Parts: sequence; C-alpha cells; structure tokens
Amino acid sequence: MSYLNNFYHHFYGPENGRKWVFLHGLMGYGQNWRRIITGLESTERCLAYDQRGHGRSFKPEAGYAPEDYANDLRRIVDELGWEKFILVGHSMGGRNVMNFATRFPERLSHLVVEDIGPESSPQAHEYYEYLLNLVPTPFASRTEARRYFFEDFVKAAKTREDVMVMANYFYANVEEKPNGTVDWKFSKRAIIESVRQGRSDDRWSEVQGLRVPTLLIRGGNSTELSHESYTKMLASNSMIKGVEIPEAGHWVHSDQPQAFIEALKLFVGGF
Repeated sequence: MSYLNNFYHHFYGPENGRKWVFLHGLMGYGQNWRRIITGLESTERCLAYDQRGHGRSFKPEAGYAPEDYANDLRRIVDELGWEKFILVGHSMGGRNVMNFATRFPERLSHLVVEDIGPESSPQAHEYYEYLLNLVPTPFASRTEARRYFFEDFVKAAKTREDVMVMANYFYANVEEKPNGTVDWKFSKRAIIESVRQGRSDDRWSEVQGLRVPTLLIRGGNSTELSHESYTKMLASNSMIKGVEIPEAGHWVHSDQPQAFIEALKLFVGGF
C-alpha cells in the first residue's frame, strides 16, 4: 500500500525536473506554497503535501514530534525514489526539515528554513490551546462560522499577530463536513501536540549539526524569529547562509513571494 496516499498532495512541474519538497507550517496545508511553486514549476519538479494532522491528510491520535513528521517525509521520498532533493520548510515545517536534514543529510542537495529558530518554549502550546478553545466548533453553517470569526473572535481574541489576520487564517482552516456542519480542517489535538513536542526542548544541536548547504530566511518584521536568534544561527554553523526580506513578517513567502522566489533561485542556482 502506498504511504503517500495517507497525505493529500500535489506534484507540479516536469517529471524530469530537479526535485523539491515543500513543508507548510502549523495549521497550514500544502497549497500554502502555491504562489512560490508557480515561480518554479516551469523547470522544477515540486511536491507539496498536507502534513499529518493537517488539511486533508490522515490524522493519527499520536506522533506529532518533528521526528514523526521527518519520518513521514523519509518514507514518502523513499517510495518516490527521490535520492536527492531540495527541501523547504516554513515555521513548524522548518523545525521538521531541520530534523530531517540532521538525520538524513545524504538525501539533500540544499535545505531552506523559513522563519523559525531552535529555542525551546515549554509553555508555547498554551497560546494555541487558548485560541483554539475560544472557537465554538462545530458551526451549523459556513455563514455562522464567518460571523463568529469576523465579529466575535476579533473582539475577544488576544493574539500576538494582527487579530484580523488570525481571523482570516482560522476561517480559511474550516471546511464543511459530510454531515453539513463546519469544523476545522486540521486535528485540534495535532496542533497542540505539535507545538508541545516541537518546543519541549531546544534544538541547537540540530542547527550546529547541519552538514547540508542551508538558507535561513527571516522576515524583516518577524516576531517569531528574532534578529538575535537569526544571527546566532548563522554564527553557529558555516553551512548556513542567511537572508532577511524586508516588509515581511513570519509568513515571508506570502508577504513577499517574489523576493522569496528570487532568494531560492540565487541559493540553489541552475535556473
């Protein structure tokens, strides 16, 4: 049985193109990368998929550490016969790709980590627990969900990000279920466990252990990856090169897609 069939996925670009895999962040899904892949798919072979617990992929009860996500990727590329590829990860996906790169460096030609650091934060999951518990899912209809997010949620939620951005992001993450109700695309348990397990310990040893050419991309306005942590990561390993993209927050590839694509092209070359 195909392991890849556990994951909602899309391939783009010519089959004989250079291989890329894109991993989304927390509460994201593979289609978050569509604008970036559009800039590459004329020559490059790209795979984007919803990671476990997210989007339309399988949602096991347990297994949400970076190691689990990285093991999924290993099984997928083994099944595809992709011996060498370029790996890109945003936020939680960035933690997952760093884990993959330190354990399976021989599989990668290049690694791209977008706006995430290796620091621990044992209480980090509490913020997401708070936000998700505010939302009275399931909703009776999409209309009711829309009204909640753009009226009640924006008034009540205490968010680190712009509350309207978060309302839009949450609203994009609900879908109509077979019984007609509207509920999360992702597994709520998966989100909380991903943060709990991903942030329980610091991962500086992974950063220092990278043996693959690595590009670290930071949004100039990011509140997730501080400039201090960014510079410390660059100083900790000569394999890591960095670029800060102005007028971008944590979602660099969404805020400044063209600059993000140019950074990728400059890093990997051969276009």
